Amino acid sequence: MDFLLLIIMVLIGLLGSFFSGLLGIGGAIINYPLLLYIPSLFGAAHFTAHEVSSISMFQVFFASLAGVIAFRKKSKKGGTGVVNKQLVLYMGSSILAGSLVGGFVSGILNGDVINLIYGILAVLAVVLMLIPNRGNQQETDDLRFNKIIAITAAFVVGIVSGIVGAGGAFILIPIMLTVLKIPTRTTIASSLAIVFISAIGGVIGKIMGGDIPLLATVYTVTGSLIGAPIGTMVSSKINVKVLRYGLVVLIVLTAIKVWSSIL
Repeated sequence: MDFLLLIIMVLIGLLGSFFSGLLGIGGAIINYPLLLYIPSLFGAAHFTAHEVSSISMFQVFFASLAGVIAFRKKSKKGGTGVVNKQLVLYMGSSILAGSLVGGFVSGILNGDVINLIYGILAVLAVVLMLIPNRGNQQETDDLRFNKIIAITAAFVVGIVSGIVGAGGAFILIPIMLTVLKIPTRTTIASSLAIVFISAIGGVIGKIMGGDIPLLATVYTVTGSLIGAPIGTMVSSKINVKVLRYGLVVLIVLTAIKVWSSIL
């Protein structure tokens, strides 16, 4: 049974991080339902919503860490966006506080409430994935943005992301592009650092809250570290738009499943 759990969890981590690297979205929006339903379907394990959010949060932490390292290597060769330190300072510190709160609070929330929050995020993810990004393509050294909106938005995203074990990139990036009017390349580069900071807070919150299945988490993280670079490599060779819409259908079906179990 342990071997079956190993195979299933590695595959889930690989699949979630593959789509994360392929489409540039947070792997948690995919991993959460997979972790909730697949292991129990095969009789390998039955994870509660609390345990699922903990596993997912650790996966997001290591996946975002790998992303930051890959970005630093790529930035040395040129061709990447510029991380805006002021943006990361304001939004990073705020999302860190929010994810700490969310990660801790998730331990005292009812499992159905966590599933409900995921269901809302899944619907939001579908909407955001169907709306084309309209960020300003022109970068500027003198970046101006509404600091109150940036701090407030990052804090709220941090709370809900910490609860379900997500990094929040799929919500954060559209906010930065459409609300704060941050240039696209700066958004992509800066959001990576912000999500990593969010993941740090989320992991600390989960450790404080408990309910962390250690072996399952290690297996999932192992799979995610394998899948992310593969997804990034494949993304340059296939029509990502087709897969993106396919993923939308998958998330919709998952949301229906989650909402049906709640209602």
